[in-house]
Amino acid sequence: MNKYDQSFLQLVHIFHTSAMTAMGKLKNPATDKIERNLDQAREYIDIIEMLREKTKGNLNSDQQQLMEGILTDLRLNFVDEKNKDQVTP
Repeated sequence: MNKYDQSFLQLVHIFHTSAMTAMGKLKNPATDKIERNLDQAREYIDIIEMLREKTKGNLNSDQQQLMEGILTDLRLNFVDEKNKDQVTP
């Protein structure tokens, strides 16, 4: 793995962690509290989707699978959090 591959994976993980934090799934390391901002989480997910599209054809199969796995994880967690906002009669 070259330094750019490692840097790319670190960047993706930063956005993954940021999205999970914004969804309230992880504590905010700055405040040590669970905070929830689904608009911000959606932005992080959109950035990862953009990275996937912009790197299409330039990722090896492991990197591609990682991106797809992270996006699937984030989307499922996002839907879970959105559903918590639904008011039941």
